[in-house]
Amino acid sequence: MNLEALGRSVLGRVDPRILAAVERLLKAIPFVRERIERESGAVLAELGGTLRPYRGRHPSYLRLPAAGIGRAEALSELEALAAEERGRWEEGFASGAVYHGDPEHVAFLNRVYAIASQANPLHADLWPSIAKLEAEVVAMTASLLGAPEEGDPERRVFGSVTSGGTESILLAMKAYRDRARARGDASPEIVAPSTAHPAFEKAAHWLGMRLVRVPVGEGHVAGVAAMRGAMGRHTAVVVGSAPCFPYGLVDPVAELSELARRKGVGFHSDACLGGFLLPFARKMGRPVPDFDFRLPGVTSISADTHKFGYAAKGTSVVLYRGRALRRFQYEVSTDWEGGLYASPTIAGSRAGALSAMAWAALVSIGEDGYLDAARRILEAAATVKRGIAAIPGLEVIGDPLFVVAFTSRELDVYRVLDAMAARRWSLNALQRPPAVHLCVTLRHARPGVVERFLADLAEAVAEVRRSPGAKGGMAPVYGMAGTLPFRGVVADLLAGYLDVLQEP
Repeated sequence: MNLEALGRSVLGRVDPRILAAVERLLKAIPFVRERIERESGAVLAELGGTLRPYRGRHPSYLRLPAAGIGRAEALSELEALAAEERGRWEEGFASGAVYHGDPEHVAFLNRVYAIASQANPLHADLWPSIAKLEAEVVAMTASLLGAPEEGDPERRVFGSVTSGGTESILLAMKAYRDRARARGDASPEIVAPSTAHPAFEKAAHWLGMRLVRVPVGEGHVAGVAAMRGAMGRHTAVVVGSAPCFPYGLVDPVAELSELARRKGVGFHSDACLGGFLLPFARKMGRPVPDFDFRLPGVTSISADTHKFGYAAKGTSVVLYRGRALRRFQYEVSTDWEGGLYASPTIAGSRAGALSAMAWAALVSIGEDGYLDAARRILEAAATVKRGIAAIPGLEVIGDPLFVVAFTSRELDVYRVLDAMAARRWSLNALQRPPAVHLCVTLRHARPGVVERFLADLAEAVAEVRRSPGAKGGMAPVYGMAGTLPFRGVVADLLAGYLDVLQEP
């Protein structure tokens, strides 16, 4: 009996706390523990070749070379590695990952980085220019997301540039935690739909908060009644996504933020993915639900400049309604021998060049450029949706604008994922239900890319119909994760995956 069948036959669907207790008992049995380790080890060994494709083909440095290899050789090695990887993302085979990628834009951002490569915003006296650029990135993002331009300072919007969406979310959750503690609540909670990004789990774990995950219904967006029922006396913040990563669907932020406002708690709109695309889709007349500061109950937003803002990887923006809320994000030290110390974000020293690149992307593209990019992306995504719906056996989930997820009632969709990977496509696998998605970017809006995707997908579906029991790939991993009730085993498998990534 394999692990999945064991889990189904013995336990089925029961309380996760009971499952965790049973799992601990089972792991204490030697033959069960050995079986788990053997099956997980086999999966990781198979993945190792995929995750370490350069072994034996490129030099490895496990300690400092006795004499430096020289700049020319180092550059040559890096260029060789980049050349092997460039084709897939440059030709549009990746879901998300590279959101612009045009060679001229990349070259422009690289020049910006070179100009500001030594800048560190921690030393504002040496590089006041970075403070200027970051403040303008924040202001431009706030303006895009419905912030009032004047009026009561505590109703206006303020924010910070961060290293990415996860840090933006983490800082926002810290602000709500510390505000709740200042109000006398020692056990603040986050209420979020099950589709909300795992960054909220990370934030809850690191900050000592409780995350109340609310399952979504058949529509795959947060249910207002269910979210209302999950809110309690310790709720510090309610979360909605615009859109959620799995299905590209926008939660009912208007209703959810009003619930939070009436309760007197915060509402965080996670627009990491859609913050620089949805506003332009709305300008084009597309049906975009309200999700930003136009709603009085929205008190913070995260939006990634390094996604559809077309900056280089490593920047995001977190925004707050009012300076008072933002101040709970800060950390200051008043009694250190090294002097007075204050940091607005998690890192102390930061790469000011990344902020300069975010500023340069925004001002060089401008509103007209973002509108044109949004138009091209939405047109490509509409073609993708129609094409997937026309393939027998596949179903598009919901009616997304630019993240197109599909599932199947007839086929193992993870086998379809593997068949697409064999055709060079890097797509995202989803769970509950088993599904796959393509996040459409400017890479896909180029001539012929969408047509190639749909042709390859039709061939992949036909291949799975011919050979439904094929071995290997990601299908066994997601098959195990989707049916095994013991989530600790899945967590151990993911930890093993990270081990493989980080070890030579």
